Amino acid sequence: MMKREQLFRGKSIEEIKNMNLREFSNLVDARARRSILRKSEIIENFIRRIEKKNNVKKQIKTHLRDIIIVPKFLDFTINVHNGKEFVPVTIKPNMLGHRLGEFAMTRGQVKHSAPGIGATRSSAAKSVK
Repeated sequence: MMKREQLFRGKSIEEIKNMNLREFSNLVDARARRSILRKSEIIENFIRRIEKKNNVKKQIKTHLRDIIIVPKFLDFTINVHNGKEFVPVTIKPNMLGHRLGEFAMTRGQVKHSAPGIGATRSSAAKSVK
């Protein structure tokens, strides 16, 4: 069985990697397009930072959760801050057009266990020993 070529909105990943920001913005939805065009300078600076750190093999850490994922980010691992810690996010082709913050969850999964002392009226009367 042959592996299928991955496409994004009818274009191959290699075609998309060779696009500039303005050409790529025409492939995404209106909200992402507006964000890319308005924040193009911030995105360009972030791309330069990624390429510079990649040569040094340092971790890329950022608090910029609202940046749209563009083709230049592909195959990089970016540590995105979730409010408490930096969560490593490896950028894959199906993430294009989404925001970085969507992949670094800010709220953890709640795991309930048995109720503690004082949680109910009956347990409040028990001794702590």
